[in-house]
Amino acid sequence: MENKTITIGGEAVSPGEDKLLKIKIDRLPTGTLIDIPVYVFNAKKPGPTILVQAGLHGDEINGIEIVRRMLSEKRFDVESGAVIAVPILNIFGFIHFSRDVPDGKDVNRSFPGTRSGSMANRIAYHYMSEILHQIDYGIDLHTGGGQRSNFPQIRYTEADETSAKLAAVFNAPIAFASKLIKGSFRNAAYKMGKPTVVFEAGESMRFDDYAIMEGMRGILNIFEHLGMIPKIETKYVERGRTVYLTGRKWLRAPTAGMFIPKITNGSDFTKGQILGIVTDTFAKRKKSIKAPFDGVVCCVNHQAVVNQGDALFHVGSPI
Repeated sequence: MENKTITIGGEAVSPGEDKLLKIKIDRLPTGTLIDIPVYVFNAKKPGPTILVQAGLHGDEINGIEIVRRMLSEKRFDVESGAVIAVPILNIFGFIHFSRDVPDGKDVNRSFPGTRSGSMANRIAYHYMSEILHQIDYGIDLHTGGGQRSNFPQIRYTEADETSAKLAAVFNAPIAFASKLIKGSFRNAAYKMGKPTVVFEAGESMRFDDYAIMEGMRGILNIFEHLGMIPKIETKYVERGRTVYLTGRKWLRAPTAGMFIPKITNGSDFTKGQILGIVTDTFAKRKKSIKAPFDGVVCCVNHQAVVNQGDALFHVGSPI
């Protein structure tokens, strides 16, 4: 029995074939055609089809580097099933160093999209039409927005047992159930019965090698678990138990000023511990940000100058 044929952009990838395909999206004002590059690795032996995508937000480059390294190291050359690898979904955002497309809309709030809507809607529509119906599982790679750095974490849909199992197999340092957001890729995939996990690690426009390695290992963990590759080598093996978080909360700036963290991202803390301070530039006034409970830091804002109400730490308590 052979694996299934995958067809994208009118081009078929038969069992045993690897191809670089393109989904045509739009043109720049100069007339330059913009399309989404899609790599398909289709093994001869039957198995699941997994989508590994990055760059849904164009400035979130850690995920793009995860896919690039895995392409370079031939990590998508599976022995059974198929991998659809998309290094950069939002080409417009990537070339403009932006989260969004040029009209200011967020592609990850535009699914399932429409054929004749805004640019973001058209990207979502064509992407879903070409790819989603052909996959069994999805892995969506992201980073924190702005200067907020996410400690490597895997997010899953609480109502979807399969996505929770995938998150456990991925084995990121931190995991938690995350609500579905209207218009998001994960929400659209969930409605189509395609279990999807979201890996969040690092911050936008900045490479984080630890985050990249955690992402690569997590993806390979899933490949191995599904029988798509043999046992992975030592540098990618399981390193410890995932910490599951609940009761998550954003701690915000109590006043405007300079923000100085007093704890490292990913660290444990105890209730009442000072996690950081916000001070004026004259050393006359300062306010402390104290831990509301015992827990773990899963995101730190690296913005040095903040306004009152800005999100500084994302924290949660272990289950």
